[in-house]
Amino acid sequence: MVIYVDADACPVKSEVERVGTRHRVAMAMVSNGGIRPSQNPLIDTVIVAEGPDEADKWIAARAGAGDVVITNDIPLAALCVAAGAQVLRPDGQELTPRNIGSILATRDLMADLRAADPFHKGGGRGFTRADRSRFLDALERALRRAARPG
Repeated sequence: MVIYVDADACPVKSEVERVGTRHRVAMAMVSNGGIRPSQNPLIDTVIVAEGPDEADKWIAARAGAGDVVITNDIPLAALCVAAGAQVLRPDGQELTPRNIGSILATRDLMADLRAADPFHKGGGRGFTRADRSRFLDALERALRRAARPG
């Protein structure tokens, strides 16, 4: 079991480290750079080549059944779900075979709408303490499920 973190803009890296360490699970913090390597022996800091989606490609090539992936990137999440990994967003939302299709379709629709409206200045809502709490609960559940045999 490995926890893979799409770490470039991940707001819950310290929470992943705390929970992963408590469960004694290997973690891979994957980014294009700009994050400090951890002294934690359970954490592998992986710096991939510059370029779009390089961290995503690295994670997608390795994540599979029994692993947990933390990402806000929906296409990466879809690949990891298809490979059998458990996927969590930093706000605690679980991405599963049951919901990833509709989430991916919504993402694509929103991208099309933004492209059609050059004056759209939207953005997501801010990350809250409630999001962080939901994430911690979801990560605990995911690690317990991943540790179960079978």
